[in-house]
Amino acid sequence: MRLWMVNPKFLCRKHLMGEHLESHMFVGSLNKGTSLNGFVKGGLVDVSKIQSRHDELAKEMVERGYNHKSQIQEIVVDIPKNYYISKVNVEANIEDLKTRCPDCNKRISITEGAQHVSC
Repeated sequence: MRLWMVNPKFLCRKHLMGEHLESHMFVGSLNKGTSLNGFVKGGLVDVSKIQSRHDELAKEMVERGYNHKSQIQEIVVDIPKNYYISKVNVEANIEDLKTRCPDCNKRISITEGAQHVSC
C-alpha cells in the first residue's frame, strides 16, 4: 500500500483506482489498530493527508467519468504521534511512476507539457 501523492491527473486508471482503494485500506487499518510503522518509516503514507487525498482522487475519478460512491471512513482512533513525521517524496514518486508505468509516463508528459504552455 502507498499514497503516491502526485497530481491525480498524472495517474493512469490502474494507479488512480489503486491509490483510491489504498486510502480506504489505510483508514481501515488505522481504525483496527493495525500498525502502519513500516509504511510511515518508508515514506509511503502521510497519515495527516489520507482523507484529503481520498477526496482529491475521488474528484479526479468523477472528472474522468468513473463512478465514485465510497465515502472515506472517519479515522476514529488516536493516531500515534510518530506517524506524523513521515513525508512522501512526491518528486521521487513521479520519477518512479514514469519508469514503472508507460501509461502514467504518458499522462505525466502530457500534463506537465500543458502546464508549460502559455495562453
